[in-house]
Amino acid sequence: MPNKRKDLNVKGPNLWYLVGLIASDGCLCKDGRHVDITAKEQDFLQRIKGSLGIVNKVCIKNRGTSKQAYRIQIANRNFYEFLLSIGLTQHKSLTLGAVKVPPIYFVDFLRGLIDGDGCIRAWLHPSNNKEQWSLRIYSGSEKFIEWLRSATGVLLKIRGRIHKQSDSLWILKYGKMATRVVANKCYYKDCLGLERKIRLAQECRSSYAGWQQSRTVLN
Repeated sequence: MPNKRKDLNVKGPNLWYLVGLIASDGCLCKDGRHVDITAKEQDFLQRIKGSLGIVNKVCIKNRGTSKQAYRIQIANRNFYEFLLSIGLTQHKSLTLGAVKVPPIYFVDFLRGLIDGDGCIRAWLHPSNNKEQWSLRIYSGSEKFIEWLRSATGVLLKIRGRIHKQSDSLWILKYGKMATRVVANKCYYKDCLGLERKIRLAQECRSSYAGWQQSRTVLN
């Protein structure tokens, strides 16, 4: 009799945050069972491990090189097949398209994407010396980045612009008002996430004084 498959005991916001993280910084291995997540911050993966009850160790990747990072693997065939069923692929960097995310958990999925392949940035405008903010999300799949822009427009009521940096890199960019919407909705109190970007989201929210409505936020 074959061994009974075990489910990954992760549900709700944490599950969809994990899906977003895998869609950006993860990899579905060819064996049909293992999912690999890579990050520069060891503490971050340790927090993911503790919060989600993952038993595998956090290991060093590319040890001793300029690309040294950390990774953790999830070995669960049911979870692997679930990821395939919602749209993730083995070679996701170029083939990823729409992901079947429940609208109620879209903000958690988006936070996972941003923590993986996103950038929240602040700077002073050279002409008026006022603080500016932007959010960028990177992907090698044009189809995915177009779906993401459409989904954020429908669910978060914000507008973003897509830029092509190269034949294999697309950027979805949001201005300061739209970035604040994302910071408010995605980085809520006690959410699971990358501490560095949680702090940036908090700073973005507190920088609202003097901002006015823009065309990037829909009424």
